[in-house]
Amino acid sequence: MPSPPASTVPLVVPELGLGSLPIVLSLWLIPAGREVLAGDRVVELAAGGVTVDLPAPVAGRCLRQLVDEDTVVRPGTVLAEFSAPEAAS
Repeated sequence: MPSPPASTVPLVVPELGLGSLPIVLSLWLIPAGREVLAGDRVVELAAGGVTVDLPAPVAGRCLRQLVDEDTVVRPGTVLAEFSAPEAAS
């Protein structure tokens, strides 16, 4: 039986409530292509003295990292795309 098709799920910078502080993607914690579980820490953001780790949005594979380290990002910016198997109907 073939594998179910995968859907693409974005990892988006959330609203962090840090006002006008610039948010920098400081570190990728996983490489592109890595399998992850939902909730695994995948990227570190920094703003002022605050560091925030973002979790994987789904269990699957990190297909692409769309933003390089040391790049200033804003809430709503898509940082990466993950694949997740479609749920069986």
